[in-house]
Amino acid sequence: MSSSAPPDQPPRPVRFGILGCASIARKLARAMLLAPGAAVAAVGSRSEEKARLFAADNGLDVATTRLHGTYEALLDDPDVDVVYLPLPTSLHVRWATAAAARGKHLLLEKPTALCAADLDAILAACDAAGVQFMDSTMWMHHPRTAKMRELVDDKDAIGDIRVVNSVFCFRANEDFLQNDIRVKPDLDALGALGDAGWYCIRAILWAVDYELPKTVIALRDPVKNRSGVLLACGATLYWADGKTATFSCSFLTNLTMDITLVGTNGTLHVTDFVIPYEEKSAEFSVASKSNFAPPHWMGSTSKQARRHDGPAAGGPHGAGIREACAEHPGCWWQA
Repeated sequence: MSSSAPPDQPPRPVRFGILGCASIARKLARAMLLAPGAAVAAVGSRSEEKARLFAADNGLDVATTRLHGTYEALLDDPDVDVVYLPLPTSLHVRWATAAAARGKHLLLEKPTALCAADLDAILAACDAAGVQFMDSTMWMHHPRTAKMRELVDDKDAIGDIRVVNSVFCFRANEDFLQNDIRVKPDLDALGALGDAGWYCIRAILWAVDYELPKTVIALRDPVKNRSGVLLACGATLYWADGKTATFSCSFLTNLTMDITLVGTNGTLHVTDFVIPYEEKSAEFSVASKSNFAPPHWMGSTSKQARRHDGPAAGGPHGAGIREACAEHPGCWWQA
């Protein structure tokens, strides 16, 4: 997607326009600044002043970053190649299709849409305009995920996947539960399912190489707020060949970010798949060909760490979780 340049010059960076100043956009803005071959060319908000404050707060050069006081102005900016869209999910169809119609490639924040029909409309608009679509599920592009993929595909180490369990939950405070867009039916009506369950479902599908299940059964008695938005829920997935998966997502329970894959020959476990505990490295564990050998057990186990130069999805302004919550006694790492 890099813009063309003369043969004796490096490709021009891909120029991103950030459409909306949501808190998640702070993390992406930092990642764009650190990523080779990427640049933040413009910020668009409902006022130019808000766009200016976002740029200043997130290390963007206010003098060179194009600041727009309307979303339409950013979409019409000829110096923007790709639109990153972190608006509430209820606004995705309108602005994603508008971006595609103006010939902008699209990086769309998750959940991408409120229903399959809405996502189909967005994808159709991208296809018609000949632009690329990508959802912003960051862990999918982490070096650790690539290494885990190698092991999951290793039939000797893992074998055939038979069971997948995924959990993503965090304990939201009262302000979040009352005021965050993720609990508002007119903004992000999928609630915990769209915000946290998205990661769980993506992890399950990733583990089985995107083979769709034959049956999905929701767990009984999901927790909803007074507006009917999901605060906690889960489901079990069944495939025709007998493999199963479960997921649980919640705004009401302690921070947990687990994937467990159980194959015929091995087990893979990761405890921080959404946001790695460390910014510069990420671990996962593998046990292969384990079995009982009384009075103990036998098999090989390993813990693997993948180091990388880019930022992990982290706390405020993209900092690693340990640093971001160092002042908060409830953080996982101080337990």
